[in-house]
Amino acid sequence: MGKVIAICISKHKGTLKNEVSEANFIEEFGIEGDAHAGKWHRQVSLLALEKIEDFRNKGGNVDFGAFGENLVIEGFELNKLPVGQRLTIGEDILLEVTQIGKECHDKCAIYYQVGECIMPKNGIFPKTPLIISKATLTSSGSPGPFESMTPSGDIANISSAEVS
Repeated sequence: MGKVIAICISKHKGTLKNEVSEANFIEEFGIEGDAHAGKWHRQVSLLALEKIEDFRNKGGNVDFGAFGENLVIEGFELNKLPVGQRLTIGEDILLEVTQIGKECHDKCAIYYQVGECIMPKNGIFPKTPLIISKATLTSSGSPGPFESMTPSGDIANISSAEVS
């Protein structure tokens, strides 16, 4: 069982993402307000907390979102998951892995600001095929229990949820 540690979004592709306290997930679209949301296969990006910590231990001074990741997840070797693997966050959000790693932009803003990008080898990219009910993903600093919200059909919102 893993945990969502941070949620990050940005308005432009190829830039650092900013940590936010909550985010709405939209079925078949991704995270509301994020540059990567849309009708394609890389709607959300995940990066393992352990990979960020390894980078920090080598002297990298980075905040969550520095590599363009939407969700920082603790407790999974994300880059070892196969394409097609489904992950649930809480009881409402279902993610389906569509790509492992990526080809890095040609020295994008992230490269110039951080000096290296760990996303190409360690990130995974899922789509959001199903949102079971309205929910909000909330990052509170310390993982807490899932709190379901009012069912609505296409937007999900969860609170410091576990990932399985």
